[in-house]
Amino acid sequence: MTVAQHLLIVVDASAGTASGQPVGVAARLIEADAQRPQLLVLDVAATRGDGIFETISVGRGLPQAFEAHLDRFGRSARMLDLPSPNLDLWRDAVLTLAQRLTDHDEAWVKTVLTRGVEGQPQPTGWAYATVSPDFRRERTEGISVVLLDRGLRSDVSATSPWLLAGAKTLSYAVNRAALREAQRRAADDVIFVSSDGMLLEGPTSTLVVRRGDTLVTPPHAVGILPGTTQADLFSAADQWGLRTAVQPLVADDVRDADAAWLVSSVRHAAPIRSVDDTALAVDGDLTSAMNAFLQARRS
Repeated sequence: MTVAQHLLIVVDASAGTASGQPVGVAARLIEADAQRPQLLVLDVAATRGDGIFETISVGRGLPQAFEAHLDRFGRSARMLDLPSPNLDLWRDAVLTLAQRLTDHDEAWVKTVLTRGVEGQPQPTGWAYATVSPDFRRERTEGISVVLLDRGLRSDVSATSPWLLAGAKTLSYAVNRAALREAQRRAADDVIFVSSDGMLLEGPTSTLVVRRGDTLVTPPHAVGILPGTTQADLFSAADQWGLRTAVQPLVADDVRDADAAWLVSSVRHAAPIRSVDDTALAVDGDLTSAMNAFLQARRS
């Protein structure tokens, strides 16, 4: 498969949602042409962004942080009151696509589940795969970020669960708008800040900072998505002589950090070289070790 090619499997997303019983893969997974129309215009994915997704990194045909992504897929479905996804079926869909990517060091599979056509009981599901972009520049030179107010308090998950803070939904208009604002400010990416001053996450990434010998990330309770890549990095921290902590962070914590990263499934660990107008040191050796670890994961 070349970079220009894409792979698509349409998933019978209603399979197993009522009884939870396993279903036959051949009957429930349909290969389709990603270059041809597949989605009905009345599907709420298109009309309302009412659905969820996961993007799973694939290294030489092996899905990485696979079970964590599937667990988060199910968690997001529960938060949106979507039919419970049959994770065995979705696992088969991802593995089917991943097996086509064994010639590539870095690729990804995206799983999508929507509520379907409005007013109809049938959900819509598909899995899509392609080769990852080249992120060598971001991983070596680092990225510049700006702090942007998300307009929500850090306790929004507890006070207003209907706002779906911490769910991975298709409603990405705000995230895309934030990235355009970063570009207007001559920056590469964004760290969101709560209205009460807590650092949150990037539009498509998790924040990690190093203070001395400790890697720190904000807690999920502040209304952010649990980071699968961050969790894998923290599991390996002792390899680099580091400890880990999950605790609230404010703007000065990243400005004064010894190093900082935005980490995500596809881009992996991108060191932050500046925050607004403040330059940060880039820990090149640790960044290289992080990305080597992420690329070598076997599951």
